[in-house]
Amino acid sequence: MKASPVIVALDFPDAAGALAVAQRLAPGDCALKVGKELFTAEGPTLVRDLVGRGFRVFLDLKFHDIPNTVAQACAAATRLGVWMLNVHASGGATMMAAAREAVDRTAAATGRARPYLIAVTVLTSLRAPDLAETGVCDGPEAQVLRLARLAQSKGVDGVVCSSREAASLRAACGPQFLLVTPGIRPAGADTHDQARTATPAQALAAGADYLVIGRPITQAPDPQAALESIQRTLGRNP
Repeated sequence: MKASPVIVALDFPDAAGALAVAQRLAPGDCALKVGKELFTAEGPTLVRDLVGRGFRVFLDLKFHDIPNTVAQACAAATRLGVWMLNVHASGGATMMAAAREAVDRTAAATGRARPYLIAVTVLTSLRAPDLAETGVCDGPEAQVLRLARLAQSKGVDGVVCSSREAASLRAACGPQFLLVTPGIRPAGADTHDQARTATPAQALAAGADYLVIGRPITQAPDPQAALESIQRTLGRNP
């Protein structure tokens, strides 16, 4: 069976909380996402720990800087053994090309599997009025498509997008372009701070490859049971 599409977001302030959840999850049933807060608090040691436990790790640091700085950061992430990492597509074509080259070169030099390089298009917390304040006046969907095409042209493996944009991106970018969808909430769950959400089944039906799910799993009394319940809604038997 294809690897699980579920990426569990470890949105914790420290390693204690993150590892308490990780040790209650089966590495074969999900990937884990380490974001800015957790990485800033705990650094690469935690990432190495999770990789060592057999988890696929998505390092969600959304690099956005001058090309050389982003390239060096991507190289460092590749050396950590992460499965996926990301950059902001709005950093531009040269930056994304530098990231792509750095990931490929470092993976080859270290003998590691090449991690997926994903670009962030439009954050799921942003609505059309928010984008208009930054000078993007044609709405989230148009901006997502514009940035996705730019990312694909520079060899990036896929993009982060909401489920609303997944179908149009699949049509525009083809079946091999990865779509990673945050803002996933099981039916009836609180949407919290996400403006564009979907259920796991809705997101996969729209064309998503991977689903980022946080609190519905990490704050459940039994995280593994919550994960398995979601897997069943996707037609997977844990």
